Amino acid sequence: MKICRFRRSDLSVGWGLLTSSGIQDITLADPTLPIDTVDLIKRWSHFEQRILYLSKRLGVNDEPMQLLAPISKPGKILCIGLNYRDHAAETGAAIPDEPIVFCKMATAMVGDGEAIVLPPVSDKVDYEAELVVVLGSDAKNVDVTAAEEAIFGYSVGHDVSARDWQTGKPAKQWFLGKSFDTFAPLGPAIVKKSEVPNPNELAITCKINGELMQNGNTREMIFKPAELVSYISQVMTLNAGDVIYTGTPPGVGTARKPPRYLQDNDVVEIEIEQIGKLSNRCVRLL
Repeated sequence: MKICRFRRSDLSVGWGLLTSSGIQDITLADPTLPIDTVDLIKRWSHFEQRILYLSKRLGVNDEPMQLLAPISKPGKILCIGLNYRDHAAETGAAIPDEPIVFCKMATAMVGDGEAIVLPPVSDKVDYEAELVVVLGSDAKNVDVTAAEEAIFGYSVGHDVSARDWQTGKPAKQWFLGKSFDTFAPLGPAIVKKSEVPNPNELAITCKINGELMQNGNTREMIFKPAELVSYISQVMTLNAGDVIYTGTPPGVGTARKPPRYLQDNDVVEIEIEQIGKLSNRCVRLL
């Protein structure tokens, strides 16, 4: 089951299920369901049977729809640095002994098909394909087993990074370099955890204008999704609808010789096995 969020031609917003044939507009079929996807995730067990019932009876919608980020109001966008062994090797960094955690602001999130805006104050904007964990319930001081139970599902994410801010500034502005508007594409949908039998064995790729730039597998993750949830929960309460970008495989632009940064009109496609493909075009602000 792939849960997506969209804007209809009349500009109203809803959510539904993304199928191989198109989108099923679940909220149009049953207006009593919550419109906000975070509310939906919190109460999923209450609505699941109704959603399954509707999905078996609905066709796909004929009208054009603009996909939006599947999370309408992310409380937290947390990210993990250097979480792939082969990516750490390409940057010359040591394998971390514990997760390197940072965050992005909610204003960075956009959906499939929306533009990545390249800001005029950066000319070293990089790409990072990432598996994203979506929390389904609150988690505080949980062990790995309880952390696994708190995961709702997975999505495809793009941790866009202004390297000249992240590492080029005297203060090493990780937070600012990662938090420019549109720097956290997510989508096209959230896939329920039950439909991803092994998130630790998924092929993950990034293409720019059709050229393969990253070709990795989540088996190379140093800290697995449930381990990340458990670790972070020792510090803060994780809530339903929070997301964790779990790190990127090798092939990022800054590690290439010469470096390959995002340019105006580049189309970035990130695909993760069993989950989907996220596509965004870059637009340079003058």
